[in-house]
This record gives sequence, C-alpha cells and structure tokens, in this order.
Amino acid sequence: MGKSTGGGMNVLVIDDEAGVRRTVSMILEDEGYDVTTASNGREGLKHALDWGPDIVLCDVRMPEMDGLEFLEEYRRKGGEGLVVTMTAYGSAELALEALQRGAYDYIAKPFSADAILLTVRKAEEREKRRRDLKQLRRPSKPSTGTGEPDIVATSPAMVTAIDLARKVAPHPSTILITGESGTGKEVIARLIHAASTRASATFVPVNCGAIPENLLEAELFGHVKGAFTGANADRVGLFEEANGGTLFLDEIGELPTALQVKLLRTLQDHVIRRVGESRLRQVDVRIVAATARDLEQDVEAGTFRSDLYYRLNVVNIHLPPLRHRSEDIPALVDHFLAMYNGVLNTEVEGLDKEAVQTLTAYAWPGNVRELENVIERAMVLAEGTTVTVEQLPSSVRSKNHVAMHAVEALPADELSVKKRTAELERQLIRRALEITDGNRTKASGLLELSYRALLYKIRDYGLG
Repeated sequence: MGKSTGGGMNVLVIDDEAGVRRTVSMILEDEGYDVTTASNGREGLKHALDWGPDIVLCDVRMPEMDGLEFLEEYRRKGGEGLVVTMTAYGSAELALEALQRGAYDYIAKPFSADAILLTVRKAEEREKRRRDLKQLRRPSKPSTGTGEPDIVATSPAMVTAIDLARKVAPHPSTILITGESGTGKEVIARLIHAASTRASATFVPVNCGAIPENLLEAELFGHVKGAFTGANADRVGLFEEANGGTLFLDEIGELPTALQVKLLRTLQDHVIRRVGESRLRQVDVRIVAATARDLEQDVEAGTFRSDLYYRLNVVNIHLPPLRHRSEDIPALVDHFLAMYNGVLNTEVEGLDKEAVQTLTAYAWPGNVRELENVIERAMVLAEGTTVTVEQLPSSVRSKNHVAMHAVEALPADELSVKKRTAELERQLIRRALEITDGNRTKASGLLELSYRALLYKIRDYGLG
C-alpha cells in the first residue's frame, strides 16, 4: 500500500474486536484519514512495517501478541509511527508502562467519537510539528555555520520576527512565541537555541496539550520509584533532561492550573521537585514557550495565571500567518518542489501563472503546513513538469474563483498583493464592527481573529 496523497494521515487500527475496528475506521474515514485494520498484534505488526502508518491505534489486551508486545517489537524493528494504546483497563500503571515503552498517548475504552478524534488529531499535530524544520528551510541558502535553521522568509513581518529571535537569543530571558498553528513556532525556538550560548547543549521540545494531564507533571519534573502505581524506577523529567540547554514548552496555554504554579516556582527559583520526592533539585534551563491561544484573554477568564503569563512573556515574538505574508509563498513553493521531487520521484519544475495567483490569493487557514500538503498533492497529480490550477484542491480554487476573474480585469499598476490584501482585511474588519455595533469581542469571533490581534489591526488601519 502507498501513502495517502491527501491532507489526511494514514492510521492503522489494531483490535481483536471487529466492532471496535469497524467503528473507529468509520469515525476516522469520515474525517479524511486513510485507515487500514488488523485483528491481532502479529497481523498488525506486519501491516505496520509494510505500510508505514503515521499513527497506530492499538488495543492492549489481544491474543497472540498484546499491545505492549506489539509496541516493543514495532519500535525494535524501526517503526516510526506514533502509537496510541487503547484499553478497557485504563489505569495509570498500564498507561505509564505503554508510554515508557514508546507510546505517544493512550485512550480508555469505552470511548466516544470525540475522544478518538481528539487523540488522533493531537498525534497528527505532533507528527506535523516534526516536519516544521523541513517546511521552512531554504535548501539553496548557504549555511550560516552557526547551526541555525535557514528559514524561508522575505516578508517584513517574518524578517522582523527572525531578527528579534537572533537578537534576544544570547540573553537568558524567557521568550513567548505566539502565532497560529503551522506558522513555525518550533522552528523559531530552535533558531533561538542555536544562536544562544546553550547551542552545544540539549534542545528539548514538549507539547503541553498532547500529554495526558495525570502524567504531565511526571513527564516535566520526573518521579521517584514508588511515587505512584507503575513507577517502578526513578525517572528523569524533561527539565533535568534539558539542564544546561533549552526547554521548548509548546501549547503552554494548555498547561493545567496546578502545574502552572509549579512551573512559576521553577522559573523563579530554578529548582524542581520530582513527583514523590521531598528533595529540591537545581536546574539551569532556558525556557522558550509558545501558544496559538490568546493568553491575555485566558488571564482575564481566570484559566491562566497572570503572574506566570508575565514571567513567560518577557520577550514576545509573534509569527504572522501565511495569509499576511503572501510574498513568501513563491519561495516556499520552490522549496517544497525541490523537497518533494526527491521524495515522490517526480520532475515538476514549477507552477503555471494561474496556479501561482490562486495560491497567493488563498487565505491559508492551515498556514505553511497546509501549503505543503497542497503542493505535495498537486505534484502527484501533475501530468508534466508544470502544475496547473486544475491540480490544486477544489477548496483552494473555489474560494478564489470570483477573485481571479476580478484580478484579470485589473491594470498593471494595481496588482500590489500587499496593498490589495491590506485593503480587503480593512474592509472585513470595518464590516464586522458595523454588524456588531462596535463590539470588538463579537467582531473578533466573526473575523476568527484573537481579540488582541483585532485591537492591533483596528489601530493599524485607523478604525478606532
């Protein structure tokens, strides 16, 4: 079997109950995932090694080879997919054992459709984040010799963000990176680490929203033997693993309130306490945090501590969404063409004029990740060395159909993408404020902008 060429990922479901396999498959296929199934661990292991799924959902209790044995064999034989274990015996002991053997997450039976989708989407996000360094690198750019990732960026906003990252990197200050999912927050965090005095030490990334809440404290701070059921040995946490280096706390807004207090103490006193231990341990860690949430709103709502927010937000680096830096799209497209020609064994040289105009006009809600998926798909469908507009997804083409006809009627001196995009955004904000009688909170919802971003744009466009 080959990899799916669509936006969805490949998921392997291993369970000895036919009803579970059928139900999970239907849930995931309805959301665009490419799903295959296996009825036991041995069959599942063969599928996993032959097919190379992105995500594996595996029952723990199965005949012949149980889920933990499958996980161990799968990892031993080089399997790289993210494994999520499923069990009706959802104890912390079993979950911890699965995580210690290399599982990404676990889900307890009986589960709802929402629980399955949430877990798989978190795993999908983790897998996509792993590609961030590949997505934003410029292959033709000479190496800086510093170990920094080379980032594709010509737009003023992105260049400003990169310059700020390099400027603050040598200093020990805590940094908060904000921006929508898919804008490259981990790439910037790695740049900061590489440009800092800690570059020779470890960079440790962790997604605070992807680890079950009851295990997150032990993951961050470690635990001692006997701290809880299943803690059969002392375990070093991520803070100690990153000692001397950088700890990247992605999706920091998902951190539970109780752990916010402990993180604040660590930031202030540079000490941690393993779960089940009374002793304090000194750590020397540079914290870079990131979020797609509006933490100021969360502070006002009481779901995020204000003291922690101000401690994290010493330096803020905001990454603009791709729709605000459309001038970067041609360079990103060239990068993806070069990258995927090798992966897909194709010889695509470029896109035709209409395809480039369509990509530039599209809003890109999924940002750079979505652009990558679109280019990969188009390259697979291309019939020659050039991608045409017909090979772009209908979702990208249809939203630009009217706009493309309007573009054709424009004279040469009115083709500035920057000016046209800014004017359209200004008019959308003006209209949203009219509809909501000036209620900025409601307007931000209509516009799908954070309240803080809306305030900035109202100021910038003179709409106050």
